[in-house]
Amino acid sequence: MTATLVIFWGFAALAVGAALLCITRKNPVASALWLVVTLFSIAALFVVLDAQFIAVLQLLVYAGAIMVLFLFVIMLLNLGRGGPSDLKGPAGLAVGVLLAGLMLVQLLGLRQASAAPGLAAGAMARAAAEQGMVPPIARPLFSVYLVPFEITSILLLAALVGAVVLAKRKL
Repeated sequence: MTATLVIFWGFAALAVGAALLCITRKNPVASALWLVVTLFSIAALFVVLDAQFIAVLQLLVYAGAIMVLFLFVIMLLNLGRGGPSDLKGPAGLAVGVLLAGLMLVQLLGLRQASAAPGLAAGAMARAAAEQGMVPPIARPLFSVYLVPFEITSILLLAALVGAVVLAKRKL
């Protein structure tokens, strides 16, 4: 095995392990911090796959801005204690196994669908070889997906304002 392959599988194992720790922790702050580890390891996977631009976006947007927002809201709402709505015991395990099975079925379906590469993958590879990866990613972001991008930012702002209002009522 080459060194790149060893690094890839190491970061992949770290991502899966941190994701499992994220969903099994009872403390929401600990879960959020394990999610940060997962996001960092996914960014490292993007670097190994020669997608440095996406790796930087992963770090700046998700591991940086979104996780700071999550931690701020968790700490502001004082979600340190689990309530009676938490799924524990056999019921929680059954729900987890069911959701994991559904995800496995979806991933296997995606794998079969991607077995025959289409024309879009070839066109994207040619565009990346000709002009680099930034223009093919940035052009749709600022033309086709500009409105959804702005709506997402407004929704995040509304969630932050709602968290502050909820916390102020308790004070």
